[in-house]
Amino acid sequence: MKKQSLLFIALLLIFSAFLAACQPKGEVSEEGTSDATKAEASDHPLAGKKVALIMQINLGTFSAQYIEGVKEQAGKFGGSVTVFTSEGDLAKMASNLDAAINQGFDAILIDHGTKEALNQGVEKAVEQGIPVVAFDAGVDVEGVVSLEQGDQKMAEMTLERLAEDSGGEANIVKIWVAGFAPMERRQVAYEKFLADNPGIKEITAFGGATKNTALDTQAQMEAILKQYPNEGDITAVWAAWDEFAKGAVRAIEQAGRTDIKVYGIDMSDEDLQMIQKENSPWVASAAVDPMDIGRIQVRYAYQLINGETPEEKVVLEPVFVDAEKLPSEAITTNELSEYIEGWGASEQGYTDDLKELEGK
Repeated sequence: MKKQSLLFIALLLIFSAFLAACQPKGEVSEEGTSDATKAEASDHPLAGKKVALIMQINLGTFSAQYIEGVKEQAGKFGGSVTVFTSEGDLAKMASNLDAAINQGFDAILIDHGTKEALNQGVEKAVEQGIPVVAFDAGVDVEGVVSLEQGDQKMAEMTLERLAEDSGGEANIVKIWVAGFAPMERRQVAYEKFLADNPGIKEITAFGGATKNTALDTQAQMEAILKQYPNEGDITAVWAAWDEFAKGAVRAIEQAGRTDIKVYGIDMSDEDLQMIQKENSPWVASAAVDPMDIGRIQVRYAYQLINGETPEEKVVLEPVFVDAEKLPSEAITTNELSEYIEGWGASEQGYTDDLKELEGK
């Protein structure tokens, strides 16, 4: 009996070893980088880097796709990403930045924020040799690469289409909020547009960034529609952020108003679904692929890690998304390039070293 027991245990151990050998090597981590990928890239000096992403606000599908782009590109470089969200609180954002510095990340990415809140922390990071790449943050520190979307151009694209569709005569509602660098740049273009187009009248304006921006915008837009109940009272809504556009569109649809068009900025899968909906009031938007923004930001961070000195101001070229050019069947932003020229697949920020690293 004793010999049989020993034989059984030996056979069990052999079988267990065989099963272990058959298992896949390296599960995908929370940051999207597999252990196998890290091992394959470990012979490259840029592999295995830890990246912190400090966000002012993480809201809606645009933010989700932006984060996805950051993690995808870092993963292809054999790195990992930790996201610090600040729920719109600039003091918390500054605290998150300090935490990232103290935790010794290899690079720091910043999404929105203000120079008043962040400059001191960014200066500290640069002094400690931590590369920083900011997106729409208004940070003003030497050595930091700053990305922006070409916000004035996006505003111009949508406002010019609004003027064209309305024949230069329109009563419009503006949805906008101060305190965000891209919003301030869009406002510059808006003010110039009104000065150049006296037939376009702003009848009211509102806006605010909250935890439920789209829902709060919808409620406010519903109240405005009651104030202006007649056809022609409102020609169009110009929304300086897609979360604003979502709320305005839902309010207009629920009120059964077919006389009002919506022009937005930014683009995500959820936005695209709303634009493609039959008889949608949302007729156009200008945007940069949010996943591309994340990818490009990571590429510039790795250039800095690699000791390169890229340009400190990077303007991302926006594209105009016209509802009339979209197919009748539902698509996602992954297919958008088939219908909208210039969408996605940007090569901006790549260098030969980074392409070699990604090839690992």
